[in-house]
Amino acid sequence: MQALRQEIDQLRQALDTRPVIDMARGILMSGFGCSAEAAWEILVKVSQHSNTKLREVADYLVEAARPGGEMPQHLQQHLSAALQTTQNHPTAPAQPGAEGFRHSQ
Repeated sequence: MQALRQEIDQLRQALDTRPVIDMARGILMSGFGCSAEAAWEILVKVSQHSNTKLREVADYLVEAARPGGEMPQHLQQHLSAALQTTQNHPTAPAQPGAEGFRHSQ
């Protein structure tokens, strides 16, 4: 019974966080012209390399895309690195890059 409750809680949490993760993927796809798979890969890389939960990375990215929004500098650096190493982006894009996301000090 306990295992089922844990699974239900995990599924509920996944449903709650899915919209912001999808928005973050859309921002990456739109802003950097990458595929949905590449956007997911970028989010995962930033999460893993910064030791930040993926949903938090997504929250920061969505916030940074809003007028006046900011992204912490360490996440901005990980985002730039992930964009450069993602298969669809061997080099930094000529479009507005991760440096376009303002960062907090």
